[in-house]
Amino acid sequence: MMYKTHSKLLIVMLFCVISIPINSNAQIKKEKKMTTEQKNVLTAIEKMTEAFQNKDIDRVMASYEQDAVVVFEPETPISDPKVLREMFKEMAMINPIFTYSGHEVFIAGTIATHIAPWEMTAKTPDGIEIKQNGLSIAVLRKQEDGKWLMIFDNPHGQFLMNK
Repeated sequence: MMYKTHSKLLIVMLFCVISIPINSNAQIKKEKKMTTEQKNVLTAIEKMTEAFQNKDIDRVMASYEQDAVVVFEPETPISDPKVLREMFKEMAMINPIFTYSGHEVFIAGTIATHIAPWEMTAKTPDGIEIKQNGLSIAVLRKQEDGKWLMIFDNPHGQFLMNK
């Protein structure tokens, strides 16, 4: 009985101690300024998202390096450009609209990681509404011309946490 009481008290104390810094850090992160290169990475992601929502598959494909990997479904990476193009075309048919609740961009030399929670709303051609969400993890590489292109795109970064 004493063990259960102490365990409950410990859990409550841990929650209180942990929740305060998390909330204050979240506020700090929202106010943190991005460097020019971080903004460039974010712009690359936003342009791809906009192109996808506008069904501009050529612009979507131009957001990726030739051998990029995209994970449309957990545990199913795809790198064949022809298959990727077809997958994007099929997904565009449901008219997806994506929103992000935040962005983190980390850069090491010519490699960047973009992490963002997302929500998507869409409608199938027969009118059925679809709602999904997840954690996007994308890796980008800076090209010789200064442009950032995705080399790895996993919109299901939360997958292992949901198992």
